[in-house]
Amino acid sequence: MEIGARILLAFLFHQIAHVGGQEDGGYEGCVPGFQVKSYQVAYSGPFKKGQPLIQVEFDDCAGNEDVTFDVSDPGFLVDGDLNLVPRSDVVHTGPVLYIHGLSAHADDVAQLEVTGLPLRSTRTLRHILGVDQKSSRRFKRTLLVPPMIVTENQRAPFPRAIGKSHVISSARSGMHIFRLTGPGADQDPIGLFTINIETGVVSVSRSLDREAIDSYQLEVSTTDFTGNIVEGPAILVVTVIDQNDNRPIFKETRYTGEVLEGSPTGTTVMTMTAFDADDPSTDNAALRYNIVKQSPDKPSPNMFYIDAERGDIVTVISPLLLDRETLPTTTYELEIVAKDMAGSEVGLTGTATATITITDRNDHAPEFRYPLFEAHVFEGSTGVVVNLTVDDRDDPATGAWRAIYSIISGDPTQSFEIQTNPDNNEGMLSVVKPLDYESTTLHTLLIRVENEDPLVPDAIYGPSSTATVHVTVEDINEGPVFFPDPLIVTRMENIPVGSFVASLNATDPDTLEIQSIRYAVLRDPAGWLSVNPVRGTVNTSASLDRESPYVHDNKYTAVFIATDNGTPPATGTGTLIIYLDDYNDNAPYVVPSVARVCEDAHDMNVAIVGGWDKDLPPNAAPFKIELGKQPGLDKTWRVTRVNSTHSQIMLLHSLKKANYQLPLLITDSGVPPLSNNTEVKVQVCICKKNKMHCSSAHSQRSSLLVLLATLLLVLLCL
Repeated sequence: MEIGARILLAFLFHQIAHVGGQEDGGYEGCVPGFQVKSYQVAYSGPFKKGQPLIQVEFDDCAGNEDVTFDVSDPGFLVDGDLNLVPRSDVVHTGPVLYIHGLSAHADDVAQLEVTGLPLRSTRTLRHILGVDQKSSRRFKRTLLVPPMIVTENQRAPFPRAIGKSHVISSARSGMHIFRLTGPGADQDPIGLFTINIETGVVSVSRSLDREAIDSYQLEVSTTDFTGNIVEGPAILVVTVIDQNDNRPIFKETRYTGEVLEGSPTGTTVMTMTAFDADDPSTDNAALRYNIVKQSPDKPSPNMFYIDAERGDIVTVISPLLLDRETLPTTTYELEIVAKDMAGSEVGLTGTATATITITDRNDHAPEFRYPLFEAHVFEGSTGVVVNLTVDDRDDPATGAWRAIYSIISGDPTQSFEIQTNPDNNEGMLSVVKPLDYESTTLHTLLIRVENEDPLVPDAIYGPSSTATVHVTVEDINEGPVFFPDPLIVTRMENIPVGSFVASLNATDPDTLEIQSIRYAVLRDPAGWLSVNPVRGTVNTSASLDRESPYVHDNKYTAVFIATDNGTPPATGTGTLIIYLDDYNDNAPYVVPSVARVCEDAHDMNVAIVGGWDKDLPPNAAPFKIELGKQPGLDKTWRVTRVNSTHSQIMLLHSLKKANYQLPLLITDSGVPPLSNNTEVKVQVCICKKNKMHCSSAHSQRSSLLVLLATLLLVLLCL
């Protein structure tokens, strides 16, 4: 059914085109398609498989290559010899067959009439069973609904007839009413199509828009006067024929593209694309592109070409003329027109603008403006000394223009550095290590400039891409320099005032001039030192004390200044570090000054004390701690050594709760040793249930276990 409908629709289109062609005067010579469009064959029994019925005459005027045929009845085919043959034995077929021939050069339909066909029974199951029969005889009817076409945008008056449905009856007619249903009839859009209930003529009631709906599928049926369906429903396809009522529209109003300078002729730059809402299978949507204007039009008004069908814009200008540096501009605008109807004069048009930028390639090497640059710099200073200027004809926004500088020769000590100024592309030559006038007064540097991007093969770096820089060093009065700095010496503390400590050594870097140097103290935190202003010898002006708060890690630091007699005078500073050896000049003492024991000698009656000395070993520990010389102390107290720094005080018999001053004598291990008589307050406390109750107003209750743990911790840390 679908193949037959397609072929019948093609047949109707072809008849319309054929009539139009006759009105226009037809064609001369070969006419592509069926040379005979109507055929007839008599039915005398079933058509046998493979038996040729007729031979069609078809010529596409191009050799009939790749021609295909479709037959409305799928039981038939057209073979390679153009014979219509059954695919298998055919018993029943329609009275009319349509043959559709199609190739790249022709599209045509022929008609075959089959005569002598036997009548086919149209009885339904209802008829066979005799259910609800109103008459013992029924008349055979056939509902024929051909496809219909409507051209869009038709003008009034409406309604307009577009086709007719037929009822072929074997007996009487007029016993039926036509009915039309489906979208466009009794469904949205309602009322677009109507049917004459008596004649079956189908009409359209208003103008159609193919771009909104390109076809409608309706159903036609017939009913009797009581509303019972007699025939159908049969499918009615209404196809809306396109008119050229839509202009081509570009997806964008302005297109942008780029092409590299020097690109070969035929290089694709960009593609322009327009859309036409009309039927793409007709010339109404067949677009052709054209460049109507180029701005500017120099050096040629036809620098670019657009492919008429694809919309590809390509270069026409030669690579030598496509030079960004010599063109009047680097941006060209093209006015592009897209025309439908395959570009014919009656076609509708749409326009857009294409902006093409000629991009740069590195075909010009940077060149120094001058072969020689000169700079002057004071010795000892750093920073930029000269800016080297270059010219480059390439695009400043690209790596083909941005410069990279390098020092080729003349800087063995790497005292110079050159960087690129991003704002103006100049080379900034800087001194990064201070220069010495007395060593070299003139530095000659050879500088090279290149681009970030490599040059194209036909461009090279020439002599102008290198330059010479003369850097003249100016002399200044430099300050004296101490050596060594810092100066480190070791001295014993408490040496006599006026003792020699060190001899400072400062020299003047200005070796080409004879200058004198004078010394002075710049920073002496404890005020222990003095310096001879001419010779630079340092002596003590006070006693050196290793235990002073100005001494850190046995180290005392002072700073001296040296001044020359240049114009103006210049100064330099040097540091003196004195490591102080220890002298046994501090007597030891006992810690802590308060100890606690229990009044009952059987309880916690031991206290731990230790020695402390500001001096360093061997002038400190081990310490000897013993009872004072008062008579009778050894009857109540005993002092025994625990380790090299601590001893224990033991209560020998019970004492009442009170505070006792216990004299002790502590002696260090220095040579000669120093001793110190001191007293320790011993609090005799009442100890009950792990609590100590002492008489001192400052004493606090403490757990015996906590006290014991504290004593053990002290012993473990020793």
